[in-house]
Amino acid sequence: MHRVGSAGNNANSNRPRKEKRLTYVLSDTDDTKHCAGINCLAVLKSSFSDGCNYLFTGSRDGTLKRWALDDDAATCSATFESHVDWVNDTVIAGDNTLVSCSSDTTLKTWNCLSDGTCTSTLRQHSDYVTCLAAAEKNTNVVASGGLGGEVFVWDIEAAVTPLSKSSDVLEDNCSNGINGSANSLSISSLRTISSSNSIAAQTAQCHGYVPISAKGHKESVYALAINDSGSLLVSGGTEKVVRVWDPRTGSKTMKLRGHTDNIRALLMDSTGRYCLSGSSDSMIRLWDLGQQRCVHSYAVHTDSVWALASTPTFSHVYSGGRDLSLYLTDLTTRESLFLCTKEHPILQLALHDDSIWVATTDSSVHRWPAEGKNPQKVFQRGGSFLAGNLSFSRARVSLEGSTPAPVYKEPIFSIPGTPAIVQHEILNNRRHVLTKDTAGSVKLWEITKGVVIEDYGQVSFDEKKEQLFEMVSIPAWFTVDTRLGSLSVHLDTPQCFSAEMYSADLNITGKPEDDKVNLARETLKGLLAYWMTKRRQRLGSQASVNGDVLSGKDITTKSLTHSRIEVDVNAENDSMVYPSFEFSTVSPPSIITEGSQGGPWRKKITELDGTEDEKDFPGWVLDCVLSNKLPPRENTNFTFHFCRCSFYLHPCEGSAVQILTQGKLSAPRILRIHKVANYVVEKLDKPSDNANTDGTFSPGLGGRLQHLAVGDGSFRSGLKPWQKPRPSVEVLCNNQVLSPDMSLATVRAYVWKKPEDLVLNYRVIQGR
Repeated sequence: MHRVGSAGNNANSNRPRKEKRLTYVLSDTDDTKHCAGINCLAVLKSSFSDGCNYLFTGSRDGTLKRWALDDDAATCSATFESHVDWVNDTVIAGDNTLVSCSSDTTLKTWNCLSDGTCTSTLRQHSDYVTCLAAAEKNTNVVASGGLGGEVFVWDIEAAVTPLSKSSDVLEDNCSNGINGSANSLSISSLRTISSSNSIAAQTAQCHGYVPISAKGHKESVYALAINDSGSLLVSGGTEKVVRVWDPRTGSKTMKLRGHTDNIRALLMDSTGRYCLSGSSDSMIRLWDLGQQRCVHSYAVHTDSVWALASTPTFSHVYSGGRDLSLYLTDLTTRESLFLCTKEHPILQLALHDDSIWVATTDSSVHRWPAEGKNPQKVFQRGGSFLAGNLSFSRARVSLEGSTPAPVYKEPIFSIPGTPAIVQHEILNNRRHVLTKDTAGSVKLWEITKGVVIEDYGQVSFDEKKEQLFEMVSIPAWFTVDTRLGSLSVHLDTPQCFSAEMYSADLNITGKPEDDKVNLARETLKGLLAYWMTKRRQRLGSQASVNGDVLSGKDITTKSLTHSRIEVDVNAENDSMVYPSFEFSTVSPPSIITEGSQGGPWRKKITELDGTEDEKDFPGWVLDCVLSNKLPPRENTNFTFHFCRCSFYLHPCEGSAVQILTQGKLSAPRILRIHKVANYVVEKLDKPSDNANTDGTFSPGLGGRLQHLAVGDGSFRSGLKPWQKPRPSVEVLCNNQVLSPDMSLATVRAYVWKKPEDLVLNYRVIQGR
């Protein structure tokens, strides 16, 4: 998962504190489609006859979406973005409170009908939160389960209300629809997003509210179910048993054995008497909790059962899983029907009137016929089979080739997603990333702008990678992963500041062509350009309200009190974003990062409002963007190690050319060979400057090499007829003549190929 925020520093540890990371997530499409598998579904039915029904989907791309449903279409009406890792489950508590859980270890609450603003973040789990369950009638009660055997029971209203009253940062409608008695449940920490979208964090220990902990699982929990009144909770996971709890106290009441593999799905009837379980052993079991035993087992699937949904009367169950198939089973007669199949494993089901929504590992969602109100109508079509009670019975039928044909060939309609990126390669120029998605499409991304610059279609990824190979060497200043189905680019300090390029190579106009440009610094300026604009507007409006007329310089130094925000005046003048670092506002990237308070957060760069500060951003990011400061050289060795290259410069063996230097030289890694050649020419013209009396090279060499003019012809301009023409020089390494455009780093990586300091040779070219 994205461990975005680094662990805090131990006060008794001598190890240096690890700085927090900044990640940006790229997208080349609009915000109305998921780009990774759909882990969870929830249907919100309108209480009005002419009202709109909604479907909520939670994805491995880290977002939830709300879809306004029509008879044969669905329109994305909101994206809920705040989680920083996979969204694993979601439930609706009460009339309009959406609760989600994630691999980022948090639960989040949202107003179902809002524009997608997170109303609170609940932090109690220490690992991935995998599942949720909500009581239908006791609308405050939500249970959460996760890895490490953790199960918590929350009173959502009690969890949110104390902090919202004390901090006065929640919107008035953030808890609408959460009614009922407040049990003495609680949270350890709650982070809220206020109506101004600023990010705040507070600790709830002083409010004395902690959720009830159901302790007893020794291993991970993958499934939960709760009855309508919230008086009975069941859980299951890798221990292969169904545990039954009293959620009001967290006490265990019984343990049900029978499955031989992980339990992945659970359902409970409204009264809490019966429970259905689906397992990786391919079996579905019906339990009578009053009798504390399994009363039926159903061998319907040929592989793991991952999803269950029952009819309102609990007479029939729909099931799906790893075998890609959806089945309908009569729990009384044991008759089963093969309803449909698709190309991807089924992760979750949601019954909606006479249809059923099916979520899979694909980014699309499908709506299939189901006859949920009268499932017997489907059985009248024929083709049913009797579900056996032994797991190998269905496997045997499958091997015999007697699997029935599906009842339905195509869904009623589908909500399409975009293909997830599944393969990537960072190219040698450290600005481009080649990707391949689940549809086989290969694209080339420019990560300093966050855009696709070439779509090659369905071609060989490896062949295209070879075609794009460049013999250049630039430090690895970022890392990339595709866990969220899209490119996530990670910047870690100080390593991210190790890569530089000349402005001429970036086609930057208005700067000297041999000015060095730090790629990470300019990328951060591009990412936060919208935030900087909003911040200036906010500071300007504050000054106007106070009756002050401040210049831009005054604003930066007078208006803010935080030390991080007291900006170097000159840095404000260097805030221009170069074209090579301008990010799209049509498909803006999202930032994932963490400041000094509140934990990791995620937002689109166009949704930042300028109020964010060191509580929200890492200090090194603010230092870079506001003060133009990079990590101090005296405290780190990265600048010298990554940005400079040591080498020796000697005449070729057997050459009559004089020896120019006696010692080791140092120059920027990006220095071009033609500048080395220019330097040799200058030294040959001025032999008295060759070396110091002690045999070591003059300290000014690095500067001389760095600031020589670009282009071999630069020293020829302005020659008078009586002046002696300068000689032409070749530079070699390992007896190979070097291209003038190669950098020292490239020569070292691809020609020298040794750990020792680089050795360059020079010779005068005759006849030029």
